Amino acid sequence: MAGAAGSPEKTWSSRTAFILAAVGSAVGLGNVWKFPYEVGAGGGGAFVLIYLVFVFAIGLPVMIAELLVGRRGHAAPPIAAETVAAGSQRHKSWAWLGWIGVIGAFFVLSFYSVIAGFSLSYMVETVTGRLGDLTPEASVKHFTDDIGGSFAIVFGWHTLFMVLTVFIVARGIKGGLEQAVTYLMPALFVLLVGMVIYSLSVGEAGKALQFLFQPRLSDLTTDNILQALGQAFFSLSLALGAIMTYGAYVPRDYSLPRSAFIIAAADTAVAILAGLAIFPLVFQYGLEANAGPGLVFITLPLAFAEMPGGVIVGGAFFLLLSIAALTSAISLLEPTVSWLEEKRGIARAKAAVWGGLAIYLVGIGSVMSFNVWSDVTFWRGTVLDNIDFITNNVMMPLGGLGIAVFVAWFMNPEAVRSEVTGISDRLYKAWLNLLGFVCPVALAAIFFSVSGADRLVLRIVDLAGYGVSEDPGERLLHATIVFIVMIMPSLLAARRRHPQLALLAFVNVVAGWQPIGWLFCLVWAHRPDLLTATRRAVGARDDRVQASSDERSGSAG
Repeated sequence: MAGAAGSPEKTWSSRTAFILAAVGSAVGLGNVWKFPYEVGAGGGGAFVLIYLVFVFAIGLPVMIAELLVGRRGHAAPPIAAETVAAGSQRHKSWAWLGWIGVIGAFFVLSFYSVIAGFSLSYMVETVTGRLGDLTPEASVKHFTDDIGGSFAIVFGWHTLFMVLTVFIVARGIKGGLEQAVTYLMPALFVLLVGMVIYSLSVGEAGKALQFLFQPRLSDLTTDNILQALGQAFFSLSLALGAIMTYGAYVPRDYSLPRSAFIIAAADTAVAILAGLAIFPLVFQYGLEANAGPGLVFITLPLAFAEMPGGVIVGGAFFLLLSIAALTSAISLLEPTVSWLEEKRGIARAKAAVWGGLAIYLVGIGSVMSFNVWSDVTFWRGTVLDNIDFITNNVMMPLGGLGIAVFVAWFMNPEAVRSEVTGISDRLYKAWLNLLGFVCPVALAAIFFSVSGADRLVLRIVDLAGYGVSEDPGERLLHATIVFIVMIMPSLLAARRRHPQLALLAFVNVVAGWQPIGWLFCLVWAHRPDLLTATRRAVGARDDRVQASSDERSGSAG
């Protein structure tokens, strides 16, 4: 098999290289583009506070688990997951954990490159002065019509971005990924810190700091909390195969918890710094903090057009955004290339070209969603809208949920502890409890809230004869509780290697998630032990009866 993940040429040359690459994977458009507008829409400081809690209570445990599976399996995600499952005497179907990551990364990159192409386009246009006389109306028109409305422009930037991504990945771990992040990540941090210093110096620093760091918990809603939870999970690039693939290249002497903590902290720092770079300018020029997804491409160019030196500042900002997108893009292509190398025996350069070409062609659908096919909508909207919905709202939460459940409930405990080194037993137990109990509930809440699955679960409960609240927050809470109650007995059953996990979950729901459902599942799950105990009890009873009979016979004699 060409270039197995455990081979010397597919191992990080240093801890620093691994950290930079993993941080580069996590840091992307989600930090510099999505986080600021989520904070703006979520009310500021309260959103940031909840986000920080979720990053370290939910995202960090799952990241450690995903790195663990990758390093333990020493291969591309599907192969790694299957190998680890086999090592714990579990069914090979657990390979789905890897497949959902590889497929998710494939489709995410197909539209991610299109959005990244916009950042390249805006960088060039800002530097050349084409955005110097924007009005609010002109800024909207420029984004939707002048750039987005032109197939040739969006297609051209999409092409350039994918060529850059394929070129880096084709050069390998040390010659491509490591070299790229060695230069790009320091450049990103320098640009970001420079933007923060400038923004705080010339903008409304006081208002921005108050907005970001003075939480008003009264502003929080159920939707805001769920948005913060989703942003914390998605910002770390979890369940997309990238972290698992990078974990396959990690040497045994690296502490996964310590590395994951550094990655999560650096990713969070970039998100906070992005907010500090953007909001002082937003408040200085009277722009709307809750402008939504258009904050970067529609709102900020207005500030760059008005400020002295806006050509330089705006150019630096969109360069920063492009670098962040590129470091994430190379990690999204890596799972596909790694699988083609290891499973199909294709040389790395060819695997990068063929994998990148397939993603590039699929991405044309997202390109056309802005122009030629903008009126072609189905299910969730345009082609891009549907791909985005399936990957971000279905595949990623389910993948993260699967990783958490698999490592905490199904992996051999000794194997898990041998991988999670460098922390005390107390911290290890705390991590395992978070992973096994808190993370599944949180990820189930994300899945229900963003995918609409809560309606399906609640429909089942409703059909079973139980009332359903009309309040959205109560409905979500109700659906999450139903999920917890129907999944826990099934996990107990599955740990006994019983195959009908789905049937048990369904029976528990139909039973009205009452004690009868729990009792049935628990009895069924532990029936081998119960049968053995019953046989022993019957045998002991028969022995006592026989002994008593012998005694009576002896007395009668």
